[in-house]
Amino acid sequence: MAIRERIAEFCEQEAPLKGEIEVDESYFGPKRVKGKRGRGAGHKTIVFGIVKRQEKVYTRIVPDCSKSTLQKIIKEKVDLDSEINSDKWHGYNGLEDMGYKKHHRVDHGKDEFVNGKHHINGIEGFWGFSKTRMSKHKGVNKKYFYLHLKECEFRYNYRNEDLYQKILKIVRNNPLFLS
Repeated sequence: MAIRERIAEFCEQEAPLKGEIEVDESYFGPKRVKGKRGRGAGHKTIVFGIVKRQEKVYTRIVPDCSKSTLQKIIKEKVDLDSEINSDKWHGYNGLEDMGYKKHHRVDHGKDEFVNGKHHINGIEGFWGFSKTRMSKHKGVNKKYFYLHLKECEFRYNYRNEDLYQKILKIVRNNPLFLS
C-alpha cells in the first residue's frame, strides 16, 4: 500500500467532529465548458466537506448534493451537540429535525457571507487550499483524485505539526510493505 493510501486510511479513521462546525460542498474539475451551466457543469467531481473551526476538516466524494446524501454524512461525522454553520443550500434543511439544536445559515445569494460569528469561511478556505494544491498537478486523474483529496485533508489537519514525523508515525504503525 502506498503512502497516499495510508494517509487516506488515517483520515477516514478520525472521530466525529464536535463544536463549531461548518459544512459545504464544492466542485472539482475542469473549468466551466461554454454552454454548460449549473452545478457540476463539465463533469466535475462533487466533494462534501465538514470543518471544525480552527482544527480539522473531513471530506468525502459524493454522487450528488441531495439532502439525503449530505445529511447521512453529517449524522455520521458530526456530534449532535455541535453548532452547525452552512449556506442556504436545501440539502441542509431539516438538521434541527435530526437533533441538531443549533443550525445557522448565511445567504450567499443575497451577498451575505458573514452574519456575526456565523459563516463558512473555514471550509471555503480549505476548498481554495485544495484546488490551488491540485492545480499544480495540471489536473488530477479521476482514478487518483480521492488520494489527492485526502492528502490535502491530511496536510490541512496537521498544518501546525511536523508532517514528516507524523507520516513516519503512521507508517511505523502500519508498514507499507509486509515482510
